[in-house]
Amino acid sequence: MTIYLGCPIWSFKGWVGNFYPKGTKSTEFLREYARRLTTIEGNTTFYAIPAPKTLEAWAAETPETFRFCPKIPKAISHEGSLTENLPRALQFADLLRGLGVRLGPMFLQLPPRFSPKQLDELRAFLDGWPSEVRLAVEVRHLDWFDTPHDEVLNRLLTDHNMARVTIDTRPIRDLAGDSILAGSSYESLLEARERKPDIPVLPQRTTDFIFVRYIGHPHLEMNLPLLDEWSQYFAAQMKTGADVYTFCHSPDNLIAPEICRELHRRVDALTPIPPLPWDEIPPEVPLQPSLF
Repeated sequence: MTIYLGCPIWSFKGWVGNFYPKGTKSTEFLREYARRLTTIEGNTTFYAIPAPKTLEAWAAETPETFRFCPKIPKAISHEGSLTENLPRALQFADLLRGLGVRLGPMFLQLPPRFSPKQLDELRAFLDGWPSEVRLAVEVRHLDWFDTPHDEVLNRLLTDHNMARVTIDTRPIRDLAGDSILAGSSYESLLEARERKPDIPVLPQRTTDFIFVRYIGHPHLEMNLPLLDEWSQYFAAQMKTGADVYTFCHSPDNLIAPEICRELHRRVDALTPIPPLPWDEIPPEVPLQPSLF
């Protein structure tokens, strides 16, 4: 049982001086990220397919214990049919094998229009997916969360040894006084809420790993009750042998690493887990001026 914690990005200048050391260059971001967290939600692959040399560079910048979890490209998941796009998906999976042991579960995010009426299309895609490449599937059409479609999807994923993605957007939805947020520091939160799906949070374990995307509130303390809830779930599942992949977002991602750290602390309080690499880095101490 292992818990992997990470963010949706690593290239973020706003982390320099807090999450990353002062003076960190953009070319050093991935290395510094992997010195602190243990996985990354590969959103960049949703928009562009990396070159083999890029994958080699990613592997060179990260330890063997680090895991990349690439999102299947939009051109495959959102354009045309999954069945027609299966050959391209297989090419993508084969390319990402270049990451070697650093390749974690990939994930297929289906568009909101993809409903249970397209179950056969999804089944054909999963039938053709290579079993040795772990996969998680995220559905957004609300009918997937109703009986009997919910059970049918879970059974399909279980039969294929694949995970069902849970996305938790509650932190950016359960807000009082929405009318006062416009024009304030919460404006980015409102924009994020519009972009993220409002779907039920019903964790469903269908294989030996769990895949959760947590969309956090920009104020850390607002996340703590839900982090307590998730830590209890993760600890219970890990005790039965499940690996956990959790990706923490926030509207501008400024505090996303801190959300990861708080979640790690809470899981560790419930079941022993290795420290985050971040916690083993000595804090930066300002140099004292010399008297001589």
